Amino acid sequence: MFEKLGHFLVKHRKGAVVLFVVGILVAGGFGSLAFSRLDSAGYSDPNSDSYKVYEYLNDELKLSDPAVVVVVDSGSIDVTDPSIVQKGLALEKKIGQEEGVSKTLSYWTSGGEPTLKSSDGKAAYILVYGDNDPFSAEGQNLGEQFQKNYDGSYDGLTLYAGGASVVGHAITKKISEDLKIAELISIPLTFILLTLVFGALAASAMPLIVGVAAILGAFFVLYLFTLFTSVSIYALNLTTGMGLGLGIDYALLMVNRFREELHRGKSVEDSIVTTMGSAGKTVFYSGMTVLVTLLSLTFFPLPFLKSFGYAGVSVVAIAVVGAIVGLPAILALMGSKIDKGVVRRSAITPKEDGRWAQTARLVMKRPVAAVVLSLVILGVMAAPIANIKFSQGDSRMLPADNKAAVATALQAERFPGQTGNPIEIIIRNGSDKLDEINAYAAKVAKVPGIVGVLPPQTIGKDVRVVAYQEMLPRTPDSQALIHNVRDVDSPAGTLVGGVAADYTDSQDGISRTLPWALGWVILSVLVLIFIFTGSIILPIKAVLLNFLSLGATMGALTWVFIDGNLQWLIGSFTVTGTLDTSIVILIAVVVFGLSMDYELFLLSRIREEHLAGKTNVESVAVGLQRSARIITAAALLLAVVFASFVTSGVTSIKSMGFGVALAVILDATIVRGLLVPALMRLLGERNWWAPKWMQRFTITH
Repeated sequence: MFEKLGHFLVKHRKGAVVLFVVGILVAGGFGSLAFSRLDSAGYSDPNSDSYKVYEYLNDELKLSDPAVVVVVDSGSIDVTDPSIVQKGLALEKKIGQEEGVSKTLSYWTSGGEPTLKSSDGKAAYILVYGDNDPFSAEGQNLGEQFQKNYDGSYDGLTLYAGGASVVGHAITKKISEDLKIAELISIPLTFILLTLVFGALAASAMPLIVGVAAILGAFFVLYLFTLFTSVSIYALNLTTGMGLGLGIDYALLMVNRFREELHRGKSVEDSIVTTMGSAGKTVFYSGMTVLVTLLSLTFFPLPFLKSFGYAGVSVVAIAVVGAIVGLPAILALMGSKIDKGVVRRSAITPKEDGRWAQTARLVMKRPVAAVVLSLVILGVMAAPIANIKFSQGDSRMLPADNKAAVATALQAERFPGQTGNPIEIIIRNGSDKLDEINAYAAKVAKVPGIVGVLPPQTIGKDVRVVAYQEMLPRTPDSQALIHNVRDVDSPAGTLVGGVAADYTDSQDGISRTLPWALGWVILSVLVLIFIFTGSIILPIKAVLLNFLSLGATMGALTWVFIDGNLQWLIGSFTVTGTLDTSIVILIAVVVFGLSMDYELFLLSRIREEHLAGKTNVESVAVGLQRSARIITAAALLLAVVFASFVTSGVTSIKSMGFGVALAVILDATIVRGLLVPALMRLLGERNWWAPKWMQRFTITH
């Protein structure tokens, strides 16, 4: 199949290139429309009790949490002073007239509600409710408007604008700005490194062509998704990183094999056909392995993680198409001109025998020592994982001096409870059992962490109870609080909602889904690698090695982002003592997929040499020599792409960049350079074993 496709692309190379270029331009034009349609929400489980409460409050009662929370600081004067009361009421009236504001509530208009006044009495809340979802584009526009107009000095008062819309806008804006900086760093640096790897300017441009095509194509697909569902702004970073990374990976493999065949004296057509039958096949199966791994993200109930699944699957699929359709057509047009613009002549023709082959032979002479050393290194790196704790992203992922982060921190420090993030309890059909509900509310008030419970409010046949907790809503402590509240004996039909409950349900939803997603990844990867290699042993070994590498990465993430180390290198961030659950899952899935990418690159070449009649030792040595240079170069370039995200001021993006960059470097060095050859030496010919009845399900090489 791949050889036939190679012949076809050579024959119709001009038309294929034109179609490829036009497709990129069209995808880029429509894909740019996606940016304004992305949001910073998606952390809710749509099937949870908390989401039912959210829908009830919004759809039936037309109530919602405040979009903006304005803290009015009166300095040294109490907020009950007549002069402050007058200024506060005037300010609230002005805020109420702003476009997009549906209503307001403050300490002064609530009749002196204690939770709307700071503990020292010198500051008060104005809660601002909007016409739209706080995390929607319209809601974030409201947040931008309030941060611009109501954060700073005002008529002798000091204002701090916070709340969901303000924080959402701040995160979206920061990510968009940081993404531009990351691209300005990674793309030029990537081209320089590609030039050194390929040794020629013409060849070094190929990976960028495939990478840009994958990114623009994925943006177009994301735009189509936004027409039917919500897509997170965070998906842009994954799309850019994976697009460039996979474009580099696949183009490196394809171009390297094409040049190798050309330098053996083959014609351009024969070189393309051989490249498609070897590297093209590897790219296809490698892409399928990464794709099914990233597909697991769509299993989770959170739209946030589903967004990464949509982005990941899209960018992988288009990168594969670009590498095995667009790129071969370009190579067929260029022919021997692929070596034009020589920069480093020694990189033009790879050596048959070199340092990587020598390293492999050295490792295989002392395989036990290599395995022990590798396991010790990975074990030491994984050790901090014992301290790992999880939460969800909130305002603390922003730089500490960001206005939205300052406002949120001020609320936590000076006010008695999370007034802007109440616990909403709805008792359906509870109007005829008010005595029971009053007793229930009194029990809730006694739960440790609850600072106040408002009197039950009858709404038709239903009853609403509002409670306030002392801790930030998206934290492990808040999750424990919600579980304790739900453990209180409650009237029939009770639903617990609010931001803290939403966070709890999201975390619980991830925990329930994780075993299924993990099972899917392991099973699908085992099957694909078996089909590709014809071995039962190699897929199992690959999965186990990936988990070792992943454990070391998670240990390093814990040491850096929970223990607060290495800020001198990766930049400052707020240490919360937790990792963002969704980002950890994303890192794990991406790293697992990319590791399998490199595994197939290596195994493909080793198997090719083994089928050519070489011994197990020589197959590994030559296979490593032929592929390790590409794997190492690809890993280095991919690490550069993701390491550029470390410059981000948003902690979750910083941790994603650090985690993926570290993982691919570990995988390309310790795992592929030491563990794989050592284990293949120890297993010998058993590497390629499979029952005869299963062998008919494998592909021929």
